[in-house]
Amino acid sequence: MAVTGVAEEIVKKMLSKTILLIHPPVAKPSEPPAGIAKLAGALGAHGIEHSLIDANLEGMLFLLQRPSIAQDTWTRRACRSLPAHLKNLRSPSLYTNIDRYRRAVGDVNHLLQTAVPDLTGSPGLCDYHDPRLTPVRSHDLLSSAERPELNPFHDYMEQCLRIKMEAYRPALVGISVNYLSQALTGFAIAGFVRRHFPEAGIIMGGGLITSWMRNGECPHPFSGLIDRFISGPGEGPLLELLGVSDVPRESYAPVYDGFQRNDYLSPGLVLPYATASGCYWAHCSFCPERSEGNPYRPIPLSKAIHQLATLSVTMRPSLIHLVDNAVSPAMLKALIEHPPGAPWYGFVRTTPELTDPAFCRALRQSGCTMLKLGIESGDQKVLNYLEKGTTVEMSARALAAIHGAGIGTYVYLLFGTPPETRREAERTLAFTVSHSPSIDFLNLAVFNLPVNSPEAATLATDGFYEGDCPLYADFVHPEGWNRLEVRRFLDKVFRRHPTIAAILRHQPPFFTSNHAPFFLDSGRACR
Repeated sequence: MAVTGVAEEIVKKMLSKTILLIHPPVAKPSEPPAGIAKLAGALGAHGIEHSLIDANLEGMLFLLQRPSIAQDTWTRRACRSLPAHLKNLRSPSLYTNIDRYRRAVGDVNHLLQTAVPDLTGSPGLCDYHDPRLTPVRSHDLLSSAERPELNPFHDYMEQCLRIKMEAYRPALVGISVNYLSQALTGFAIAGFVRRHFPEAGIIMGGGLITSWMRNGECPHPFSGLIDRFISGPGEGPLLELLGVSDVPRESYAPVYDGFQRNDYLSPGLVLPYATASGCYWAHCSFCPERSEGNPYRPIPLSKAIHQLATLSVTMRPSLIHLVDNAVSPAMLKALIEHPPGAPWYGFVRTTPELTDPAFCRALRQSGCTMLKLGIESGDQKVLNYLEKGTTVEMSARALAAIHGAGIGTYVYLLFGTPPETRREAERTLAFTVSHSPSIDFLNLAVFNLPVNSPEAATLATDGFYEGDCPLYADFVHPEGWNRLEVRRFLDKVFRRHPTIAAILRHQPPFFTSNHAPFFLDSGRACR
């Protein structure tokens, strides 16, 4: 099929493509997807033709361009303001006013949710809910594949994805599914491809697929739909599937050339980069990385530093997002010695290095804008039970040192773990209030029990989801501190404390930590 308006030589080049990698909706559209960018680096290193589609970003922008089916006052106002909202979300000035930001993202999210009939589900900026289907039931995943026309992104598939498929005519389509919010649409895309391009092979990988395969909970009755599932880092298995023999254990640099870099909803390009897969600590109780047996595979420090420096020069990002489960102390020291050339942030464990003010000042000088810290609890008994390898006192010292160096702190707290009761939760509240001057943002989570964690055998469990592809199981709390009581404590006590409420008011809705660095005084250099 001819592609109108495209030069013949460009069409010929597109027709030579053999691999098409797709990142499906819904995930936060703030930065390019790291997973398929890494696969692109591996394919390109071996001269294998390929193309990338961020269907998440493209699909959202497609829906936003459509007239909304709702006609209430909010929707009409949001439609009028949409061009300005999108422009402002890509501009630094919006991130100096949290109220203007809240209105912008609230309107955009509302328009996404009202862009399609309720029957097809409710997509948003960071999640997707379907009234008929759940992503933890294999039957529902198959239903989504069998009837992609009921997916809210079907018109995008029909009017945009189909044209690209006809142009590329790929021999193989790879779909990267990392989150539950991507699963139903990822399978709908697989069904769409199978229906209209049956000659193309379909493979599927990503974080969610890895969890399902290694948990052994999902039977994967998808043999007529998916030709192969890939678990863990996909570069090696994909290259082997394509006939590359003796695949080297190389650390391929990600390639972002195939993405619409100026269309992401952030003030400048945010560049995701992983210095390792797995977790260097991997001792925490209930850790999915440990229960799934994901090995820690770091990129050699010298290579990671070189790749970051090269990407900074060639891509000129406004911010680097280190997407590791936890950036290792060795990598932090390497970044101090060899700054990447752009502001950066990432997730870290509380370690002795971070209690040293001089070390933290050096991190700031290297470009560190914000650190996300999994402090989890302000009670030592809970931390010991969870095998966090840290102390309450160390967390307090680290917060002071990091904040004192001018680095933003995004603190993660976890409630409802087996050793916690209301008493320990109150201690976490007291800890948070006491150290609030050093806390910029908070993430408050309720504990979920991974289905195959070794500790699950010591607890009375029940189904968490009604499905055969679960990630978590419900459990009977040994102290009676059940989820309902935990949520009531968070809503009625924790969040209502004046000091906590003041911190939460500055939380960027929907994008949360992905946009938080842009609101920090210390982070304005990245804009």
